[in-house]
Amino acid sequence: MRIASNRVATFEFKVTDMAQQVLDSSEESGPYPYLHGMGHLIPGLEMEMEGRSPGDSFSVSIPPNKAYGDRDDTLVQKIPRDKFEGMEDLHEGMMVEAHYENETEGRVMTVTHIDEEWVTIDGNHPLAGLTLNFDITVKDVREATPEEIDQGRALW
Repeated sequence: MRIASNRVATFEFKVTDMAQQVLDSSEESGPYPYLHGMGHLIPGLEMEMEGRSPGDSFSVSIPPNKAYGDRDDTLVQKIPRDKFEGMEDLHEGMMVEAHYENETEGRVMTVTHIDEEWVTIDGNHPLAGLTLNFDITVKDVREATPEEIDQGRALW
């Protein structure tokens, strides 16, 4: 059976940057199942998975515009430290939710720098601007259950 919309595909992966630094891998977590066609993978990888079958192994490079987008420097902001009052465990690398006027949902931002007066936060995805290299092995493909289609995700 081939990967197509409304099918659950399970695959092993390793993703590296252009310097071959491993960014993520299924080595410890095990194969990753997803419902194809629901946008659970970055667009470029989902396109590359289409039509693959169990046992297929391939490598592919996904450019930023088909992954997490280009970096946007306007999403990096310096916020006065006193706006984070009461957050004793504030540290670099921490994810915080920022709320802006005229927006119904908050944005997840990464704290990238802290000094006595300012906290720098970055709204870019941590992998924005990177070309991602994937090594993929498709382990299984099956029809999604009606429940999985209703929920829009693989159930395992």
